[in-house]
Amino acid sequence: MIGKLKRLGDAELEIMMVLWGSAQPITSNYILEQLKGKRQWGLSTLMTSLTRLSEKEFVYCDRTTRTNLYSALVTEDQYKTQESKSFLEKLYGNSLQNLVTNLYSNKIIDQEDLKELQEHLKLLEKEYKA
Repeated sequence: MIGKLKRLGDAELEIMMVLWGSAQPITSNYILEQLKGKRQWGLSTLMTSLTRLSEKEFVYCDRTTRTNLYSALVTEDQYKTQESKSFLEKLYGNSLQNLVTNLYSNKIIDQEDLKELQEHLKLLEKEYKA
C-alpha cells in the first residue's frame, strides 16, 4: 500500500466512488452527471474538488486529449483499509470485539448478523490455513 493517505471529506468521497465505479478514465461531465441527486454542483465546484483530490494524490488528470480524463490513483480497497483501521483504532481501541459488542448492544446488529459473522470467520480461517 502507498503511504498514509489523507482523509476524504464526504463530497470528495462521493467523487471517488464515481471514479472507483468506472473501469476507465472519465470526464468531469460524467462525474457531474453521476452526482446528480446527491450534489447540486456546477462544473466549477466539481473542478475545484477534483483539483483538491489531485493535490492529495487521489486523482490523476490526463490532459493529453481534447477532453480531460480523470482516474483514481488510490484504489477503493486501499482507502477502505486505511479508514477501517483508523476507525477501529480511534473509537474501539483497536478491538474488533468492542466494535461488535457496541453494535450488538445498541441493536444495530442482531443474532442473525452474529451467526452470519461467525460463518464468515470460519470461512476466512479455512482460506487462511489453505
